[in-house]
Amino acid sequence: MNVPAALIVIAALVATTTLLGVLARRHSGRVRPTAGARFDAGRLGPDARLGTTVTVVQFSTEYCGPCRVTERVLSPVVSERPGVHYLDVDLGERPHLATEFGIVQTPTVLLLDAAGRIRSRIRGVPRAVDVAAQIDEIVKENHVVA
Repeated sequence: MNVPAALIVIAALVATTTLLGVLARRHSGRVRPTAGARFDAGRLGPDARLGTTVTVVQFSTEYCGPCRVTERVLSPVVSERPGVHYLDVDLGERPHLATEFGIVQTPTVLLLDAAGRIRSRIRGVPRAVDVAAQIDEIVKENHVVA
């Protein structure tokens, strides 16, 4: 391969990886509404329980830096709302859950309604205001249905 052809290949690779990085960053941390399956908290152990209004489930790993940031973002949002419960699931201890719930990156956060149905999914570090708005929406819908 000659030098101009090699430079073109390198430039194409740099452009492609840059575009993929921008797309990944754009979608990271966004709340995506989902109509999912029920989440059985009992499979996580005897102490795991669902909240009376909303449950926030964070899938993380021991050495995940963004997971700690996500925990710091979620803690005040959860503590400000009665009936909301937080579960942190370490995928290092329960790797089968990654396959079962389609977890492809950590952190991933699932928001469950009072019945344990998955209502929203967030990949990456979320913004507190987005999580709070989604929790409030789930609570509002639960009260309308009930």
